[in-house]
Amino acid sequence: MRKVSVLLLLFSLMLFISAFEVRDQEKTVKKTTFKYGGVATCKPCHLTSKSGAQYKIWAKGPHAKAYETLATPKAKEWAKEADIEDPQKSEKCVKCHVTAYGVDAKLKGPKLKMAEGVSCEACHGPGSEYKKRKVMLDIYAGKVGGAKYGLVKPIKEVCVGCHNEESPAYQDFKFEELVAKIAHPIPKK
Repeated sequence: MRKVSVLLLLFSLMLFISAFEVRDQEKTVKKTTFKYGGVATCKPCHLTSKSGAQYKIWAKGPHAKAYETLATPKAKEWAKEADIEDPQKSEKCVKCHVTAYGVDAKLKGPKLKMAEGVSCEACHGPGSEYKKRKVMLDIYAGKVGGAKYGLVKPIKEVCVGCHNEESPAYQDFKFEELVAKIAHPIPKK
């Protein structure tokens, strides 16, 4: 009888603790529901040479034109082969050619546009919290971790979410080589 009482007590304690863990996880999820602002949100602070001109580098690169490429004759040819009527409207294509495709509309700001293609937040995470100047300065100074504010480090695993064999345009993905071509570093102060 005593063993049964101890087991019941332990079981009750486990339920009690797990209830608090679930509530804590729910609070964390609610606190960390970051929103996408779009290129217009990032551009003002990442435009000048002093800041590294990341916007200008992105705008000249292939990611800025990712959505446009879906309207090219080659994209339409690949779409036809895959039984896709319009690659600019197909989830199979658009999921990798625009930022935040398939994300809840509540998490998308009014400035986020499909025509931006694969923009800043596709690689660096939704910027609603890290866009603030003080937060960015604290992150770069190493005072806080960027992940706390939704900032993602664009490592190979982030890129291969789209740069993979699922794409008809896929070629061997050489991360180091390709990331160097789109590099937009932050200048040292």
